Amino acid sequence: MAAKEDAMRCAGKLGMVASVAANLITLAWIIRNRYFGSRKGGSGKNKEEEMSSMVEASTGKPPVTHDSIVNLDHGDPTMYQAFWRGTGDRATIVIPGSQTMSYFSDVAGFCWFLEPQFETEVRRLHRLVGNAVEEGYHVLVGTGSTQLFQAVIYALSPAADGAPMNVVSPAPYYSSYPSVTNYLTSGLYRWAGDANTFNGDNCIELVCSPNNPDGGIRKAVIKSGRAVHDLAYYWPQYTAITEAANHDIMLFTVSKCTGHAGTRLGWALVKDKEVALRMIKFIELNTIGVSKDSQLRAAKILRAVCNGYDLSPAVEANRLFHFARRQMVERWNKLLAVVAATGIFSLPDELPGYCTFFKDTIASTAPFAWLRYEKEDIDDLEGFLREKKIMARGGTRFGADGRVVRVSMLDTDEAFNVFIERLASLI
Repeated sequence: MAAKEDAMRCAGKLGMVASVAANLITLAWIIRNRYFGSRKGGSGKNKEEEMSSMVEASTGKPPVTHDSIVNLDHGDPTMYQAFWRGTGDRATIVIPGSQTMSYFSDVAGFCWFLEPQFETEVRRLHRLVGNAVEEGYHVLVGTGSTQLFQAVIYALSPAADGAPMNVVSPAPYYSSYPSVTNYLTSGLYRWAGDANTFNGDNCIELVCSPNNPDGGIRKAVIKSGRAVHDLAYYWPQYTAITEAANHDIMLFTVSKCTGHAGTRLGWALVKDKEVALRMIKFIELNTIGVSKDSQLRAAKILRAVCNGYDLSPAVEANRLFHFARRQMVERWNKLLAVVAATGIFSLPDELPGYCTFFKDTIASTAPFAWLRYEKEDIDDLEGFLREKKIMARGGTRFGADGRVVRVSMLDTDEAFNVFIERLASLI
């Protein structure tokens, strides 16, 4: 009987030890997953967490086949997808649900809705590339450079006599300048056309350099006007960086710098404090600030770009501007060869220059091709190309004639190659 009781007591102790051990194992598993994450797949998350944090991407434009219409009307920079697929998690950001909830980014800062991280990376990027002076400038952020363009014409208007300020740009000018200026039929400003033929004194002159659509290097035409420099394409993949621009007002965009058009983010470098404050007021009234999520993502993207050059040794696959430059050179060589072979088209002359970023003399590889038809039998090149299943933007939208079109050079490889094949078929 005593032996039986001893056996039961021993079994009870073993059961208690086993129970404690099981609880310790369970507790260790919970702690590991709570604070260190599951090691399964190396992701640090269990399957349920991974599924909940995944973002379902929108489809964008449909893929191009040999039978489909090639839409090169828009400057949709999908060419850059290949580069960013190769960067892994270096440009990935996770935003917890509890963050970025306030309207305010930096109450003590000059621009209350500007994320400090974004401003830091913008300034760092300009110092890396050398395309603009950032010291002594106010950095403003906008929902794309289009909103900043609207903000700046608001800030500089009306004229001193109270009349609407005239807004001009040398033809061929960016096709959206007239429509964006006149969209609200504002009493503060109005589109007044080609700067080359403008006769007045008070005006805002939009200086796009390199120019959209023809890639030309521009300077202000009207000395008495207020110049706004649209430098969306002043990056080394498109043109030689010959100097650090130091104009009073300079506009840039993430879209054509890194290819992230869908992030809808641009920035301005503004010298004059009062002009900058009026631009901030416009954005405050227009959209009550700018998406903090977009700014944080853009900051991470710009940081990845700079790190690709700053970290030693620099890995070729991480250098965005080198990747984009190779892509643009290859595409322009293909297009120039086809245009020469057809004998019916022409392109603007190349504009080589010494690039302080690449430390070499390079030719212009603009993001758009300004393609002109040289014969007299076609007056509407846009319509002619549409019949060949090629969509391009007609010259009349840019203050030019109908025998010229703007063709985007930034779409996917598939779209660009089908475009080249169809253009070659016209020989």
